[in-house]
This record gives sequence, C-alpha cells and structure tokens, in this order.
Amino acid sequence: MTARNRGLGAALALAVPAWAAGLALAPCVARVSRAAGGVLYVIGSLICHQRPERSFSLSGAQVPVCARCEGLYIGAAVGVLVWTWLWRGRTRPWPRVGALALLAVSAVPTAVTVATAVTGLGDPPNAWRFGLALPLGLSGGLIVGAVVSEHLK
Repeated sequence: MTARNRGLGAALALAVPAWAAGLALAPCVARVSRAAGGVLYVIGSLICHQRPERSFSLSGAQVPVCARCEGLYIGAAVGVLVWTWLWRGRTRPWPRVGALALLAVSAVPTAVTVATAVTGLGDPPNAWRFGLALPLGLSGGLIVGAVVSEHLK
C-alpha cells in the first residue's frame, strides 16, 4: 500500500465514524453549537428525505437522517473500523467477486424493507429499518476500506 493510501485509510477510519456519530448526535451538537448542528442538518437534507415518522429522535429533536440511512452510516463506520483492524498489515488481496457477493447478499434485508413499503405490504418500524440497513452499510464500509488499502483485486 502506498503512503498516500495509508494516509487516506487513516483519514477514512476517522472520518466515517465521526460522520455517523455526528448524525446520531446532531440534536446534542445543535444545542452546543447551532452552526455545527445546522451543517449536519443541511447535509442530512441533501442525502435523505428526513421524514419525521421514519427518523429517530434524541432529546426531543429529530436526527438529520432517517432510521435506514442512520443504519447505513453506522454500519459503514463499523465496516471501515473492522477493515482497518482486521486487514492491517495483511498482503493477501480480497477477490472482487467475493466483495460483490457480500454486497449483494447484505443488500437483501434493506431491499426487502424498501420493497414491502413501496408495494404497500407493510412498513417496518424504525428500529427494523435501522437494523436491516446495518449489513449493507457494514459491507459497504468493508469494501471502501479494501479499495483504499488496495486489497480489492
């Protein structure tokens, strides 16, 4: 791995969990700094529908993304951290087909919740949306970590 990619990997290992935590704690951040909280909510509005009935609340305030998006971001943060921890110093590549298979399988729970909601068969509660999005976020974080560390071949 190149020195540039090591630096990028370290930045990613810090930035992705910080972003996920910032979103989850945005109501608290906004109480301490309106400007910082406002930035989180504005960015959240660009990437998520922010429907109140599909979002978690913290201290009586809605977080800036829906429960599904929060699951994706928390999962990605865990995935990046797991990749950083597990593959540190390893030289063996991760075959692209294996990464794509993991991504496809981990997308199934999220796809099912989206499909059931769109077809009117049922709309799962926020905790389910969050939990069923975690595997997709986790695999995405693992794959991003593998790409940055040049392990995905």
